Amino acid sequence: MDKKKLMLLLGALIIAIGTGIAARSLFLGASSPQAEAAAKAAKGPKVMVAQRALPVGTIITADAIGFQEWPKEMVQDAYFIEGQADMSKMLGTVVRFPITAGEPVTQGSLVAPGDRGFLAAALSPGMRAVTIPVSARTGVAGFVFPGDHIDLVLTQSVKATDSGMPLKASETILKNLRVLATDQSTEQETVEGKTRVRTFSTVTVEVTPKIAEKIAVAQTIGTISLSLRSISDNSAELEQALATGEVKIPAGTSKADEEKLLKAAMNKPIDKSTTFVTGGDVSRFQRSSVPTIVPAAAPATFSPPTNYPTPSFRGGAGPVTVARGPIVHVTRGKTTEDVAVGGN
Repeated sequence: MDKKKLMLLLGALIIAIGTGIAARSLFLGASSPQAEAAAKAAKGPKVMVAQRALPVGTIITADAIGFQEWPKEMVQDAYFIEGQADMSKMLGTVVRFPITAGEPVTQGSLVAPGDRGFLAAALSPGMRAVTIPVSARTGVAGFVFPGDHIDLVLTQSVKATDSGMPLKASETILKNLRVLATDQSTEQETVEGKTRVRTFSTVTVEVTPKIAEKIAVAQTIGTISLSLRSISDNSAELEQALATGEVKIPAGTSKADEEKLLKAAMNKPIDKSTTFVTGGDVSRFQRSSVPTIVPAAAPATFSPPTNYPTPSFRGGAGPVTVARGPIVHVTRGKTTEDVAVGGN
């Protein structure tokens, strides 16, 4: 190989090496600012965000919120900052405005127990709050907490009109009512990390306007008792409603909307397909049917005649004949008899 070709190859090799070094420096220089920007963004404080979609009326639980790193320049004064906000104080509050998943929770979006409008914010759209008086016996001995679902059992005594004993009966009149508060407490009390069980004299539940009317009447009929529902009952009844077509999910519904529809169906109060038990189902010495009403005997009635007979006279010297007096219709039970009044 001559000297000229060798010089050309050597020059090309030098140029290739220089180009590679320059390209490497260019790429490293371009990625360095991005890495620095990412490092700066990751150094922001942790703010409280929603772990899932929180519609209006949602009662905040431990799995509903959490802390997540947030860019420092995007942090607002209304955000809850880790280390400054007490997580335990957030539990039991109610969402006033809808919060999407991953969105920071602001101080104005939550209502704490005791604040004005707290109970109204806890209600779902179109629902009402009704308070029911209970005792330790009718209130499951205090083992009912806000957020639980209960059934209502009405116990009454129907008076007998046939000189027999009254009918004793209990009936499940309403199912799946969400408990909003017990007495004036809307959250569970914990002592040394354990839930405190306490008795209460009233329980406030979420119902429809029609069910609110039924509860008002039921309180005047007899005694209302609470029956605590299992969590699995709602799932089983929801599966049955989906199978029978009572609850329908429209085609093309997104997963988020589907979860929202299913949650609404699980929390919906039930006021049909109720069951009952009579005293005869418990004891052979009690009656099992509603007392029959024996119709009373109809009293005697007086029906005045419409036409009174007029006296008739015969001419001549013969005796004068006078027709019989007015006729009275006397009814005794099912028998009617005509009785002459003042006649011969």
